Amino acid sequence: MSTLLQSSSFISSPINPSRPRISLRNSSVRCNNVVQSVNFDNGKPYRSTQSSSPNVTTSIPSFLLAPDTRSIHDLVNKNRLRIFSGTANPALAQEISCYMGLDLGKIKIKRFADGEIYVQLQESVRGCDVFLVQPTCPPANENLMELLVMIDACRRASAKTITAVIPYFGYARADRKTQGRESIAAKLVANLITEAGANRVLACDLHSGQSMGYFDIPVDHVYGQPVILDYLASKTICSDDLVVVSPDVGGVARARAFAKKLSDAPLAIVDKRRHGHNVAEVMNLIGDVKGKVAVMVDDMIDTAGTISKGAALLHQEGAREVYACTTHAVFSPPAIERLSSGLFQEVIITNTIPLAEKNYFPQLTVLSVANLLGETIWRVHDDCSLITLQ
Repeated sequence: MSTLLQSSSFISSPINPSRPRISLRNSSVRCNNVVQSVNFDNGKPYRSTQSSSPNVTTSIPSFLLAPDTRSIHDLVNKNRLRIFSGTANPALAQEISCYMGLDLGKIKIKRFADGEIYVQLQESVRGCDVFLVQPTCPPANENLMELLVMIDACRRASAKTITAVIPYFGYARADRKTQGRESIAAKLVANLITEAGANRVLACDLHSGQSMGYFDIPVDHVYGQPVILDYLASKTICSDDLVVVSPDVGGVARARAFAKKLSDAPLAIVDKRRHGHNVAEVMNLIGDVKGKVAVMVDDMIDTAGTISKGAALLHQEGAREVYACTTHAVFSPPAIERLSSGLFQEVIITNTIPLAEKNYFPQLTVLSVANLLGETIWRVHDDCSLITLQ
């Protein structure tokens, strides 16, 4: 009996910290322990308690070595790269820095009594490549404004380049006009980030690819699919029983790409009609799911109305089990009640958005995109291609 997915080198290798290149970078700092919850003030750097291996630098020419036998990366690149975290998702930022073998930059972020945001860098970034990790997740306006102030602080501190690392890009759904006299907020937010002083944006699973065109600066777009695919590959599900389901017509391209990597599984589509924002009505199903294990794929789950009604329809059509896979877990009420109602065998998400402890439920699985984002940051910093990360 064949399994879900064969071990794929192009999925696992880009985020495998055991590769020689990553081992060289991590020669002085290694992180073998699970990252604990962030219980300290924002910006306190992570510091490893393990010493470096005395044998790591044997292949480096002696004239390149400093007296303390630090690696090439320590001598050149490490002093030019800084990672700072906003308050939106400090745990993810710490995981990223841990994967990269770096300390989080020291930064002071506070709110005044009237709600205004204050940002001060606690270390020099002059001439450095700065990466600011800040998803614009709920509260979207607060986190977006904080990101803008962080960018401005780095620009005024003479950073060489500023990259906004936005694991979740808020306002991405407002990417077009569906009715008269509507705004295109995604373009507005792109303009704000650009005008604040960002030189580049690193985003994960944008709601639509056209959002990249709203920026007048380079956008590196990575996908959370490899992380989810690696997890599904570890489950013992017969590939002949699989069917990938798009919860709406707009997500067909995403679901098709997912199905192709998932043992070239067949595709089904849930047709729906919207009667208002955050309100969805399932109409019918295109495709066969009878006796199958249905894997529903979407870029985000907000109120879970679309995906839960789709799951109910799949069960009516004879699906044996239903899995929900998404990169961004917005989880606005009543999402938790809908997802934990028994419709899903498992709900698989990533940590692009921090999840409150009260929102966990037995069927929920949270995967980390820290290695994926960390590897992407290295490649951007080193001017390397990102194509193998797709």
